[in-house]
This record gives sequence, structure tokens and C-alpha cells, in this order.
Amino acid sequence: MKVTLSALDTSESSFTPLVVIEFAQDVKEETKEWLKNRIIAKKKDGGAQLLFRPLLNKYEQETLENQNLYLVGASKIRMLLGAEAVGLVKECNDNTMRAFTYRTRQNFKGFDDNNDDFLTMAECQFIIKHELENLRAKDEKMIPGYPQAKLYPGKSLLRRLLTSGIVIQVFPLHDSEALKKLEDTWYTRFALKYQPIDSIRGYFGETIALYFGFLEYFTFALIPMAVIGLPYYLFVWEDYDKYVIFASFNLIWSTVILEVWKRGCANMTYRWGTLLMKRKFEEPRPGFHGVLGINSITGKEEPLYPSYKRQLRIYLVSLPFVCLCLYFSLYVMMIYFDMEVWALGLHENSGSEWTSVLLYVPSIIYAIVIEIMNRLYRYAAEFLTSWENHRLESAYQNHLILKVLVFNFLNCFASLFYIAFVLKDMKLLRQSLATLLITSQILNQIVESFLPYWLQRKHGVRVKRKVQALKADIDATLYEQVILEKEMGTYLGTFDDYLELFLQFGYVSLFSCVYPLAAAFAVLNNFTEVNSDALKMCRVFKRPFSEPSASIGVWQLAFETMSVISVVTNCALIGMSPQVNAVFPESKADLILIVVAVEAASVPLPQYSWSTNSVPGTVIGPGV
Repeated sequence: MKVTLSALDTSESSFTPLVVIEFAQDVKEETKEWLKNRIIAKKKDGGAQLLFRPLLNKYEQETLENQNLYLVGASKIRMLLGAEAVGLVKECNDNTMRAFTYRTRQNFKGFDDNNDDFLTMAECQFIIKHELENLRAKDEKMIPGYPQAKLYPGKSLLRRLLTSGIVIQVFPLHDSEALKKLEDTWYTRFALKYQPIDSIRGYFGETIALYFGFLEYFTFALIPMAVIGLPYYLFVWEDYDKYVIFASFNLIWSTVILEVWKRGCANMTYRWGTLLMKRKFEEPRPGFHGVLGINSITGKEEPLYPSYKRQLRIYLVSLPFVCLCLYFSLYVMMIYFDMEVWALGLHENSGSEWTSVLLYVPSIIYAIVIEIMNRLYRYAAEFLTSWENHRLESAYQNHLILKVLVFNFLNCFASLFYIAFVLKDMKLLRQSLATLLITSQILNQIVESFLPYWLQRKHGVRVKRKVQALKADIDATLYEQVILEKEMGTYLGTFDDYLELFLQFGYVSLFSCVYPLAAAFAVLNNFTEVNSDALKMCRVFKRPFSEPSASIGVWQLAFETMSVISVVTNCALIGMSPQVNAVFPESKADLILIVVAVEAASVPLPQYSWSTNSVPGTVIGPGV
């Protein structure tokens, strides 16, 4: 017998606030009251059956600002029924993994009617987000008080409120005590140790935990490369052509590490229950627009947009724009080589120490220009992908990632390929690789971590002074927390973090045979990256909503593709080396055949699959 919400009392006089809803200034009271009634109404009446109250009571609202902040929570029973609704998978007493149901709750390991720790706070906030997003319009034609905000049956109320600007943001609150415990075991004491991945998953969810798990794994996978590269660099530094042994190791390393990660990732997500979670039907993304009609597959009324119009936008606008950006990137690359020729000529004419330092200036300038171009292109790619009007978030993400990866790959690595296979200048290749890698790592640390942290610290000081000046009798701790967190930046997901690791993997796997210290610098960067990213998640950005994930998704495919390119590149470098050419002084055809055979044996073909990526419901496949 299925237990329903309507049959249970899910109300509580007081509750722990988990999620904050911020309305825009001067939002009409009838709109707030309407949304409140829909949130607290029973499920059978089309409500979410959650708990809802303003941050401030009426007396406090008269003396303080920010009357537009509201808190959302849920009773324990409501959370458990919500866990069943979203399909959470939990470990049973017989050590099997099964989808949780309220009726069989006593069969699950760790469950106790008097214990509130069965569901993690991240899972509870995910359930509340799911319920809020699934508040659907019934007979309403518009948002009360806002006739321009049209509704139709089945439309998500929260999405309409957000796109209409009536609701500014919805975000989950930090748990100060749990956050402090996590910080103590994570990054506050700098030490060489494993990260508390399970604790990160319990607090931030699977998507964030998988990123930090992959970052940790990739860092430890780099250590053998760094250990071998250091003596190789010290003893064969001046002989730029003796890289065959290191290139051979590089070839094997880039193939093996991704296969090992897939097994480790599957073990983690099975233990967390996300590997077995059933995929939910994906709703249209908030920015999708079109003519209202009936979806022929679902039978629901929703905006419809002809696919041929989207394809025209992609092939007639987006594709030419991407090609133009790629051409501009190559043009900037040729300017860089002109600067290198100028600096080299100046050094040969004078031979001073000052001009020897000047030899690195073109590479440093070019590295900074690459970072600027990558960031500017990212904004353009986001605008174009949004303008293409993809119906699903998965399609939007796939097209955006493809655009960004193609440009970043060419922008960052084209000069290295040109130096290696056109100029065939291994000394310049080593210098360029070192400068590009180190400069990009320094810039990323400054822009992504230290600058946001400094700005957040300044804002936190202002908020504390404001709260201390209050004379009103309020819960100052909760008030300060909400006001501080609502002004924090929004964490936009793991896209930029994975992209940084993807480019680092490219620098190490493609050409580190001519600069063996590349892996050592990557290890040093990643040890600081773990701490700076942890600080960023805990103290700089709002807490993100948990998102169940079964893998790192489309990024697995991206890394596997880079691995294939790495194998081909290292085989080509081995084939070009003087040592190998000395073995085949007469017959170049034999050499070419052997190199091709080694490539064929080493290349791990990427597993192109239509599976879920880091965004739940995302489908991986080809796109522009």
C-alpha cells in the first residue's frame, strides 16, 4: 500500500530553514500570499506541502530592510516522502542498494524514527528544490498581480517567477556547524592527505564531490610523471632530442589513467546510490521560448520551437562565428611568432643578460592574451548557445561545451603544434610550454580564487558591522547569515573547473616529453587548487543545490579525446626523434609504418555514449 502525503501530518510549528527565496523589491503582497499558499498547500490540492515563513516578523519588518526574504523547510515525514518521490537510492540492511520508499523505511541501513541524519542536508535541499520546481500552474492564466507573466497548465511556477523577475533568486543555506567540521577536515590545515570525499558529497552533493574526487585522483596520477620527469629534466636538460623514453611513458600513462578513473568513479557512485538512480524526464530549460502548443510526445501544453530554425541558427550564425574566432586565434598566434623572432634577433645582436630575459616576454604576453581570449569567447559562446534556443538543458550544455572546447584547444595548443611539427624547434617548444603552463596556472589562481575571496571578505565585514548596529530584538545570527549569503556570488557549476583540468591534462600529456617538469608544476598547482577550490566553495560562493550524478559525464569523453590526440602526438614526436631516425637511416617508409602501428595499438577509442552527464538528464552526443 502506497503512503500518500495527504494521509500524514507534515506540518511543524517551527522548522529548520533550508532554502531562501528572495523576492524583488516592491513585489505585490497578493503575489507573495498566492505563492505562500501554493507552497504550503497539500499535494492533492496542487501544493508542495512544505513549510514557509518570512525571515522577519511584522515588527522586525517595520524597523529593518530586506522584507522580501522568505525561508522554506519541511517536516521529517515530508522529507522522507520527498526522497521516495525523487528516487533516492539508499543502502539496505542486507547491503544491497535500492530505491528508498517510505513504507519500507525500516529496511534501510541507518534509519531510525528518532534519528534526523538518515538524509543528508544536501539531499534535503535537493528535495525542496525538486518540489518547488514541480509546483505547476493549474487553471491560472497569469501570476496574480502581474498580467504580463503568462501561465499555462503544467508550467513551473518557480521558473516563471524567476524569468519574470518577480523572484530574484532561490538558494540553499549553509549549515554553519557542519560547514566548520567539513572545513577542519578539508582545507584549514594544509597537509598532504586524502580529501573527505564522502563528507563533501554529504554537504555539497555528488556533482561537487565527483569534481574534487577527480581532481584528487588526477593529482596523484601526475606524481609518477613528476617523479620520472624531475631526474630526466636534470640530466638530459640541454639535449632537447632525447625525449623518446619519456614520450613512450607519456603515451602509456595518458591511456591508462582514464580507464582506472572510470572504475573508481563507478565504485563511488554505486556506494552513493546515484549509479542506480532512475533518470527523470527532462523538463524544458527556463530560457526556452516558442509558440504555445501541445508536445506530441508528452501530450502537455508547452512552448514549441521548430528544430529547422534552430539548425539554421547553428549552421548559418554560430558555426561561421566559431570559425571566425578560430581564424582570429591563429592570426594572434602568428603575431606571437613575429614577436619571438624580434626578441631572438635582439638577443643575438646584443647578447646581454637583459635580452636573455626578454626572450620569455613574448610567451608571457601570449599566455595572458590566450587567457583573455578564452574568457571573452566564453561569454560569446554562452550568448550564442542561449540564442540557439535549445529546449533541454542537456542540449544547451553539450553545444556550449563543444564550442568552448574547440576554441580553447586551438587557442592554447595551436602554437605548440606549430613549433613541434612545422618549425621543429624543440628548444622553443620547451620554452613556450613552460611559459604557457605556469602563466595560466598563476592567472587562474588569482582570478578564480584569491580575487573573489578578497571581495567576499570585504563584503562580510560590512554586513557584520550593519548587524551589530541593529537595536531590534531579532535572531541576529540567522539574519546575518541570510544577508551575507544572499550577496555572495552564485557558483555556476563545475564547467570552468573541469575546463582548467582539461587544458592542464593537454599541456602534460601532449608535449611534456620535451619539458618533463610540466607534471611537477601541475602537481604543485593542484595541491593549492584543492585548497583554493575548497575555500571558494565554503566561503566565497553561495551553497549550490545538490545535483545527483553518476559520472563526470561529457568531460570523461573530452579527456578521452585528448588522450587519443596525446597518443598520436607522442607517437609523431617519437617518429621525429634523431634516435629513432638513426635506426631507420634509409627507409622512412618502415619508420612511418611502425609509428602508425604503435598509434593503432595505443589509442583508446572514446566511448561515445548517450548517457547522463553532470547535469541530471543530460544526454551526451554529437552537436555543434
